[in-house]
Amino acid sequence: MSHPVRFLIMAVIIRQIELNDNPVLASLIRNIFREFHIDRPGTVYTDPSTDNLFELFQEEQSAYWVAEENKTVLGGCGIYPTGGLPHGCAELVKFYLSGDSRGKGIGVLLLQVSINKAKELGYKQLYLESFPELAKAVEMYKKAGFRKIKKPLGNSGHYACTIWMVKDL
Repeated sequence: MSHPVRFLIMAVIIRQIELNDNPVLASLIRNIFREFHIDRPGTVYTDPSTDNLFELFQEEQSAYWVAEENKTVLGGCGIYPTGGLPHGCAELVKFYLSGDSRGKGIGVLLLQVSINKAKELGYKQLYLESFPELAKAVEMYKKAGFRKIKKPLGNSGHYACTIWMVKDL
């Protein structure tokens, strides 16, 4: 018995953050935190910078990428020189995708673009913080070469996170 041939064609654009992305991304991030029941203090959920990502990523040695399809923001991911990190290390930050966008390879693409930019900026290592509730994302990080570490690095202010990972570039 033959099976029908199926194709998934996406017109996803990966671009740098723009000022008008701020409210859309802040809303998307907070919705995801509510979805996974991690909307609590000590996270991106209450971090004031979540409302001003464009301004945050004007910092030297940082970058933020937005995925969009048909002018709809699907999510984003960035790298940032978080204070207190070891020399040559940046943090992978604000990496979130809308529910409809997950499982389609968009996250892997955003992750790879961010890793490539980190290398281009001269970083030797990437660090990230996460939660057990985001298990699928943690698995994606492991597949990309991140490994768990026992304690946090740097001064992100996100004291509620319980998973810390690093990747050598």
